[in-house]
Amino acid sequence: MTDKIDNKLVQGKHNHHRCIDHALQVAEQVCLKKKLRLTKIRRQVLQLICENHKAVGAYELLDLFREFDPNAKPVTIYRSLDFLMDIGLVHKIESQNAFIACLQAEKQHKSVILICGQCKNAFEIDATAVYENLFALSKQAQFEPQYLTLELHGLCVNCQKV
Repeated sequence: MTDKIDNKLVQGKHNHHRCIDHALQVAEQVCLKKKLRLTKIRRQVLQLICENHKAVGAYELLDLFREFDPNAKPVTIYRSLDFLMDIGLVHKIESQNAFIACLQAEKQHKSVILICGQCKNAFEIDATAVYENLFALSKQAQFEPQYLTLELHGLCVNCQKV
């Protein structure tokens, strides 16, 4: 994935297996670089999140994860999600209390999540410049920002055609 939206992804002509493989390879690299463990459970949770480009909630993940471990508890999913978010492999969509995989985790960036209100697909774009401007403006107002989550809701190119 590049800094721009992958138009093939948006238009539905996307090799999703390559996308999943890329996310898992990057996860391994990030963990190796940070000397962290990508456990079997964490890897499986990430893979479940990567299965499509729709945001997935924690309890939906738990239901999916129970196909591999019928006795899994919510804490299993929440701990994995916390780990994956902390190291930048997963983004939380606050408005939906759901999660998507970061498809640019190999580089430092700040994202805006584009969420289609019709098909529910969610796409990440690099918006580092937007964040820098907002943080600079907040400092001018003598406000100390701690975190920022940006989401943009609308219609993807496929849903605009319907």
